[in-house]
Amino acid sequence: MVEVRKRENESAGSLLRRFSKILQQSGFLARAREVRYHTPLKSDYQKKREALRRVRWEKEMQRLRKLGKIQ
Repeated sequence: MVEVRKRENESAGSLLRRFSKILQQSGFLARAREVRYHTPLKSDYQKKREALRRVRWEKEMQRLRKLGKIQ
């Protein structure tokens, strides 16, 4: 965690800028975003199941198109 103490006669804006700069240099935010938006990789089994589901869905759509039920 980043800690910044206010210096003598330092304005709030200056303190905030200094804090932001130290936070940026520490890489803390970059790591936090990495963890927040990380999506785990799918296993081979899951990929295969999804691919088979898409194939089944496409076959069903083709069948319905031939029957004239959808365009």
